Amino acid sequence: MDFNQIISDLKNKKFKPVYFLMGDEPYFIDLISDHIENNVLDEGEREFNQTVLYGKDVNAADIIGAAKRFPMMSEYQVIIVKEAQNIRDLVGKDDGDDKKNKEKSKPLFISYLENPQPSTILVICYKYKTIDKRTSAAKAIEKSAVLFESKKLYDNQVADWINNYLKTKGYTINPRAAGLLSEYLGTGLSKITNELDKLMINLAPKSEITLEHIQTNIGISKDYNVFELHTAIGKKDTLKANRIINYFTSNDKDNPMVVTMSSLFGYFTKVLLYHFVPDKKTAPAAIGVSPFFIKEYEIAAKNYSPAKLKSIFGYLREYDLKSKGVDSGSATHGELLKELIFKILH
Repeated sequence: MDFNQIISDLKNKKFKPVYFLMGDEPYFIDLISDHIENNVLDEGEREFNQTVLYGKDVNAADIIGAAKRFPMMSEYQVIIVKEAQNIRDLVGKDDGDDKKNKEKSKPLFISYLENPQPSTILVICYKYKTIDKRTSAAKAIEKSAVLFESKKLYDNQVADWINNYLKTKGYTINPRAAGLLSEYLGTGLSKITNELDKLMINLAPKSEITLEHIQTNIGISKDYNVFELHTAIGKKDTLKANRIINYFTSNDKDNPMVVTMSSLFGYFTKVLLYHFVPDKKTAPAAIGVSPFFIKEYEIAAKNYSPAKLKSIFGYLREYDLKSKGVDSGSATHGELLKELIFKILH
């Protein structure tokens, strides 16, 4: 079941006896468990009928024992198990097709799913890990409960996600600003939403968020960032590229070489992919960028042939090693970065 359907059902009081929330992206897991924690029971019912357990402190027997209790003066009791990935005996291991072995080794939690307490809403928060959906445990959960997998976004999905999130709050964002945020904040949605929420506090309702807003409120330079570095290199704007690199070397704590190297590798990978997209109309989807930026990749592809790109990937590998102390002599990260950009541009 997907996130929106789960939240919709919860709002309509269509409850399931068990919610197994797993995956690498904690943001959606937290939203679902927080909604259940804050909305299923009223304030008076929570005192006696809502329990929060932590995986490091309990085992499967403790959870099932709590789940089998009856609510007091309430239709439901809610049990939320946080950090459930730390419970070793929760889901057990799959024993193949041997039915006798499966029955003998069936974990308590899986047995509970066969006849769950209808007045209990049990929420399992299994963060940063998943269970194999092909196993008997996963199949048992899918049959009797809600099994939700919260997946991390890919890099090329972040800008669109930022756009959509802000729309739900009544704001819009300039495409370049969305691209800059996606480059700097990564794919962790909790971090992204935290920064966006702080940003919106300082803006009038229904504002369009710009590069200037990001610089003022988040502290990311609108002129000297990896996003602008990509553009300058793509256009072979040597002067601008060197200005940005000089800024990076003067502010190396905020612009570590490892981050710059990683972003350059991602950028040139997309430029290479652009060369081999047969129908350029499909290029944005094919290389994973917004249509707003595709012109920049078209320009970069004209300036960097596949042969040149092969050399650039060689430079990136070489300077990655040098940044780790291999054959770098006494050169600083700033000096190495300047050498790298010179080789790329020339």
